[in-house]
Parts: sequence; C-alpha cells; structure tokens
Amino acid sequence: MTIETKEQLAQYFDHTILDCMATEADIRRVCDEAIGYGFYAVCVHPRWVKLCADMLSGSGVKVVSVAGFPFGTNLTKSKVAETDAVIMAGADEVDIVADLASVLTGDANYLRADFEAVLKVCRSVMPAVPLKVIIESAALTPDQIRFVSQIAQQAGVDFLKTSTGFHKAGGAQVEDVKVMAEAA
Repeated sequence: MTIETKEQLAQYFDHTILDCMATEADIRRVCDEAIGYGFYAVCVHPRWVKLCADMLSGSGVKVVSVAGFPFGTNLTKSKVAETDAVIMAGADEVDIVADLASVLTGDANYLRADFEAVLKVCRSVMPAVPLKVIIESAALTPDQIRFVSQIAQQAGVDFLKTSTGFHKAGGAQVEDVKVMAEAA
C-alpha cells in the first residue's frame, strides 16, 4: 500500500501517553488529538482505559493498554489479571512486556507459558483482542532477539514491538527490526 495522504499515514500511529504522572486532563488532550489527527489508537496505562474507551467511542480510534509494563517482571497471573481488567474496561488491544530474565537465560518454557496465558485471555472475548509483545530489543543481542521473536511466534501472539521507551538501553535500531523480521 502506498501512503499518499497525511490521513493515511496517521492510521499507523498509536498516540501514547504512558507517563506515570499523566493526569485526566493529559489523557483527555491525547484522546482529542488522536481523534483530530485520525490516529489508529491511544495507548494508556490501565487506570485510564475506561475514560479513553468512553471518549473514543464511535471515533474509529482504538484503545490500547499495557500489562506487566514497563519491565515485564510481573507474575504471569498478574499479567493475566491486568489483561482481563483492561479488556473489560474497554481496551481493543493489549501490549505486554517480555520477561527479560527469561530471554537472557533462554527460558523458553517460562516465556511461552507467559505469552500463552495472556493470549488465552485475549482470545476469550469476541472479537478477540490482539496481543502485542514488547521485547526491549536495544537490551538484547541478535540471538536473543531471534529467540524471543520465535517464542512469541510459536505462542501465537499477534505482533512484536521493539521497546517500551523506558529501558536504559534505549530504543530500537533498524538492525533490531531486521532481526525480528527474519526471525518471524
């Protein structure tokens, strides 16, 4: 698909506000901006999902929320509960963070079970809610990126994302994306 207009380009953006100090006024501003620009989605912490779902209803802008964010070190049952809660509050998509300790140690069983448990919640509703896994690619070697990408694919997650934007290693590099694409 060729992008010919700014409106078409806007559909590729999640307008994200994951600042722990964001206020209701901040969230309302981001929702208004997303509607005004025609962005694909607004991504917020779980606390704000209901407000965003109410504000964005009928606008065509989706609500995305996070579970196990920003470190991915939460227990699987916590990620599951958080995922269920944000879906019930109105989230159209869920982003979780891969457990980096499992990636670093090559613990495929833990990662797969973590992804599958959250995915089960996402698939338990109609329509199913897409699950995206954030892998913190800047903190990983190419082999580790391949490993977590393959586990996510085996588990059946819908998308992989490069980074939270909160890790001290920084954000994604073009090479990271290439490795992810090759692994998938």
